[in-house]
Amino acid sequence: MARNTICLWYDKNAEEAARFYGKTFPDSSVGAVIRAPGDYPDGREGDVLVVEFTVLGVACVGLNGGPHFKQSEAFSFQVETEDQEETDRYWDAIVGNGGQESECGWCKDRWGLSWQITPRILMDAMRQGGPVAKRAFDEMMTMRKLDVARIEAAIRG
Repeated sequence: MARNTICLWYDKNAEEAARFYGKTFPDSSVGAVIRAPGDYPDGREGDVLVVEFTVLGVACVGLNGGPHFKQSEAFSFQVETEDQEETDRYWDAIVGNGGQESECGWCKDRWGLSWQITPRILMDAMRQGGPVAKRAFDEMMTMRKLDVARIEAAIRG
């Protein structure tokens, strides 16, 4: 287990989420599945309590803590994609598996975790600043799933 790990709170389905991430994203996998050694407020002895997993090389722990805390947009994974094909693949996997679309490249998976599926060309334009960043940003603001061709056209002016 990594020394610094992101802990994500789930109701009862951390293992299901971890397995989805493991099959959807490269450099992702499921590690230890730890079962509760005794009863706890939202579960019983033997229930899956903690799942260690990696998403795109980032060490995570899924904690089945119960329904008390919900995911929010205050935390999201930002996945920088190389092209439209990769953008579509991740977006469609998340939204098509019970997730939901949002604005500007954001979506939520079926467990409520937020994702930003962001083509590299948009971030490169934003880093450049000035009129190029403004045109790319203005175009992004009109989208749900980001469209690389539209961003490229906006960059060109």
